[in-house]
Order: sequence, then structure tokens, then C-alpha cells
Amino acid sequence: MRHDTLNDALATIKNAEASGETSCTVRPASKLIGRVLNVMQESRYVRGFEFKEDGRGGYFEVRLRGNVNDCGVIRPRFSVKRTDLERYESRYLPAQDFGVLILTTTRGVLSHSQAKEEGVGGRLLAYVY
Repeated sequence: MRHDTLNDALATIKNAEASGETSCTVRPASKLIGRVLNVMQESRYVRGFEFKEDGRGGYFEVRLRGNVNDCGVIRPRFSVKRTDLERYESRYLPAQDFGVLILTTTRGVLSHSQAKEEGVGGRLLAYVY
């Protein structure tokens, strides 16, 4: 029984990167996982991903770039104001301007730099560096 599918997806990606693979399969697929993968692709942590349908709801085939050192979900999902983003950057990322916090906002799933540009806060989902 799965409790956190986003955590399972990021653990799959992290383990595949650590073993030197060029692609991995993330299942089950969900809209949230797809949006997080999209932010990771825009931030150049994965080459790309493709949704594939099977009889059980589908899965993502993720092409890896070899850039992920660590990634994971943030629990509990803290509510963050746009002025407090830097505090969480220093908590979850190893250095300034290194890595990405992924958060869900009223404008969709964004990286912390995009949220700063748009001037919105939200809830923290994950980190990647």
C-alpha cells in the first residue's frame, strides 16, 4: 500500500541516478507527479519524460540527465509566504542558487525562483539538487 506517491517517484529517480541509469519508470502516474517532473525538466534535472498508458492507469518514462545529487519530499507541507522562501532555501538546499524548491501555488506547481518572480507563496512539495 502506497502512502505518498510523490515520495516514491522521487526515490525512484534518486536511486536510478545513483546507479548510473539513463532512464527509469515512475509508477503510478498522477497529475502532481507530472507537474513536478515538468519543473524538474525546466530546471534541467531530467532530460524529459513521457506518459505511457497501461491497464493500471499509466506511468511515466523519465529520461535522466545525471544531474540529481539528492531529491525528496518535504513533510509536513509547510505553507510559505513569498517573503519566507529564503529561510526554507537555506534549510533544504546545500548552497544559495544551487538546487530547486518545488512548491504548489495558486498559479500551479512552480520552482521557488518562479514563485519569487511572480510574487506568490504556497506549500512546499519537494527539493532537488
